Amino acid sequence: MENIIKAAVERGASDLHIKAGDVFRARIDGELKPLTKQRLTPDQTKSIALKLIPSEEDRKNVDQIRDYDCSWGSPGIGRFRVNILRQRSSFMVVMRVIPFEVPTLQKLHLPRVIGTIAEADRGMILVTGVTGSGKSSTMAAMINHINTMMNKHIVTLENPIEFLHRDLQSSVTQREIGADTESFKVGLRAALRQDPDVVLIGEMRDVETVDTAMKAAETGHVLISTLHTPDATSTIARIVAMFSPEEQDVARSRLADSLHAVVSQRLLPREDEDGGRCPALEIMVCTPAIRDLIRDRNRVGEIKDYIADGRDQYGMQTFDQHLIDLVEGGVVTFESAKSAATNPADFELKLKTFRRQSSSASSQELQTTDGDEMPEGFTDGMDEEK
Repeated sequence: MENIIKAAVERGASDLHIKAGDVFRARIDGELKPLTKQRLTPDQTKSIALKLIPSEEDRKNVDQIRDYDCSWGSPGIGRFRVNILRQRSSFMVVMRVIPFEVPTLQKLHLPRVIGTIAEADRGMILVTGVTGSGKSSTMAAMINHINTMMNKHIVTLENPIEFLHRDLQSSVTQREIGADTESFKVGLRAALRQDPDVVLIGEMRDVETVDTAMKAAETGHVLISTLHTPDATSTIARIVAMFSPEEQDVARSRLADSLHAVVSQRLLPREDEDGGRCPALEIMVCTPAIRDLIRDRNRVGEIKDYIADGRDQYGMQTFDQHLIDLVEGGVVTFESAKSAATNPADFELKLKTFRRQSSSASSQELQTTDGDEMPEGFTDGMDEEK
């Protein structure tokens, strides 16, 4: 098993699937590929599950396990986030590869504004996207940026702990749900009494956690967490919808005051020499104008236009703006970008418009440098020689 896992990691796998009645499979560059020819028996899969479960008590009760989360590591192979489940009454194991090295913003090809967002004094920073879109890596890069640049106390609540952060400029306290604290709710309430500057929650799953997270931001802390939402506007809608109808107006107002930024991402296959995958990001920073839109339920739909207009001044960007950059830079294909766009037809139209504008600007620049259309007062140097 360890040899197969090691080979998968060396091929750049992000996830491994181990299931009774099937071969070993690994997700490499977004595609699930078979690694072996021999199918696993139920007893073999159960044996692998037992090897990965860290608690002796849980191993004794393995036959009662239906869904189980843990982490597992082996020298020379790597660290993994492990989910053990039952399907057709047999065990299945899904392992997410966690690199030993904590990623940096530069290695993940994230815009510089992400570092600026991470340096906030207070407020909620939400990283959103579907499962497998790289949210954990982006959050780890943010924590690493704070850890290397600032003197802070960072508390993380994770299930399980993924990236291991050393104490650098900051002090990093990492707590695992189940092992170090009872739940996200209990751990978050306790974290606010532990003199934190930054709190990271692996995921905001319920209204109680969201409510406590907003309180943390309201009392002067930076809170970083994730949601499974595709973009900024749906993130706002999801959070407000967690509250009961009579509480939603107050929740909307609190969210407008406590939210600092939303970073939504999707992974696309790279077409340049680097290979692998790259993130496409929508970045929303809460300006006074955007806070007003969040408060007004009838104007939330206008947020996307404000994000697009805030690119130069605040570093914000829509998915379409970033996808156009990636296509024009030769990083991803037009087909990949179009399939990742929120509205593919709209994206295609925007790309054509962008190319026409770029072509027009290039033509005007060429005319100016030809010498025929020189602005008054400029010379090409020939007159001075004469």
